[in-house]
Amino acid sequence: MAHTHPPLGSSTHYGMSKAGISLLALFIGSAASAAPLDEPHLNIVPRTADEQARIETVLAPPEDFSKPQAFEQMSAGAATVRARKNADAFSQPSGNIAFEDELDFKVGNGLFRKVWVSAPSSTLASDGLGPLYNARSCQRCHIKDGRGHPPEGPDDTSISMFLRVSIPGDVPEHTAQIEDYIGTAPDPVYGTQLQDFGLAGHPAEYSLGITYEETKVALSGGETVTLRKPVYSADSLGYGPLHPDAMLSPRIAPQMIGLGLLEAIPAADILAHADPSDEDGDGISGRPNIVWSVEFQRPMLGRFGLKAGAPTVREQSAGAFAGDIGISSPLFPSPWGECTEAQADCRAAPHGDGDAREFEVDDVGLDLVTFYSRNLAVPMRRDVSDPTVLRGKEMFHTTGCVSCHTPAFVTHRLEDQPEQSFQLIWPYTDLLLHDMGEGLADNRPEARATGREWRTPPLWGIGLTELVSGHTYFLHDGRARSLLEAILWHGGEAEAHRDAVIGMGPEDRAALIRFLESL
Repeated sequence: MAHTHPPLGSSTHYGMSKAGISLLALFIGSAASAAPLDEPHLNIVPRTADEQARIETVLAPPEDFSKPQAFEQMSAGAATVRARKNADAFSQPSGNIAFEDELDFKVGNGLFRKVWVSAPSSTLASDGLGPLYNARSCQRCHIKDGRGHPPEGPDDTSISMFLRVSIPGDVPEHTAQIEDYIGTAPDPVYGTQLQDFGLAGHPAEYSLGITYEETKVALSGGETVTLRKPVYSADSLGYGPLHPDAMLSPRIAPQMIGLGLLEAIPAADILAHADPSDEDGDGISGRPNIVWSVEFQRPMLGRFGLKAGAPTVREQSAGAFAGDIGISSPLFPSPWGECTEAQADCRAAPHGDGDAREFEVDDVGLDLVTFYSRNLAVPMRRDVSDPTVLRGKEMFHTTGCVSCHTPAFVTHRLEDQPEQSFQLIWPYTDLLLHDMGEGLADNRPEARATGREWRTPPLWGIGLTELVSGHTYFLHDGRARSLLEAILWHGGEAEAHRDAVIGMGPEDRAALIRFLESL
């Protein structure tokens, strides 16, 4: 399919501030701090001066809300696909993928869906599960490549949700060069993630307990919305008590679409939006999460995970294999996954790396899963010309939602990733950390992210959540049962924007939701 978009490229975007430019200069000017601009996983072709100039016009904020912006319907540029009207809407390959690469996508899909079994097994290519795990396949958490959900009632499984855990600790020596890095350590018994399944003879680490407290929020026009505040507990602990200082953080599996395009956004363009000291006085203090890359053994810009704790799709995928399924890989080679030294029986159990394989999933398998994850396509926008949608878009902009949910970027020009190369994309995220207030705080830091900070989630595809996942649960733990509830949970830096939504007229508020549903 021919790429009908004009060639684009720039570091000038919605909401770019002088503070962001200053921060960028700081990163470039310091050898120790230059690492966040280092993108060793990408083969980048520098943009030309002409491309840099053209981008400023293309990405300028809209002034006319009576019609869509150019190319706005194509959320992922040439990689966009038509929105299917069934649960497979998030499971299509990039719209611009080459025919000869579709086989790699399908094989990667097979590995993503593969059900792993315990070792030893006659099925050598599929053994190595656990011994402690949260799911037996990637697909069982990311059902239909969509969003997970909290358990609904006592008979529902929490397979697409788990608790992360850590305790306060010292800053590791290799991360000491990262400014504001927060020291943590794994729980000495349970590690960094609680697994709620175990193979025969290996008790599960816990069962997830959730109760809800309900509060009502009054909106203008006489409307009322009920919010549910969750309280979590780690019940039925299988290996004794948690550390007394254990910090727990609930996580549901996020949707998988567009990950390769998010990875291809230039780090400099992301950093250009950062304003950690709020020098422009707009109340928004986006900060980059700088994390240690296991793969490249250096600090890098965090992009993936609910607190931007992983720098690349490949490292995020390998971490999920290890933590969620107990599968070793070249990046996380322990065949027992997350089992700690205190779980001696787990470490001594049979594992899947004792045959011809060095790891339970090797470089080839990890690369195929990475290729699949990078190329899960973003569906096309719907109803972009609808007057109500356009009014909702105007509300989204004038209310200030774009201060964090940056509408558009242009990806790097890449030598060996044509699907992600030089695309105008509309993810509605700045990929930065923001203080979301005490109501959403998990009080568990991750790298530079504090216990009140979360990465701005991409909004593309959010209107198809119910179609794909069969529910409308949002936020990091699925507490919000609608998009409006998700907005009403916004606090901290977003409190003024939340209050504006509470105070706007019912028709404008409904239009805002209608706009989000079109994404």
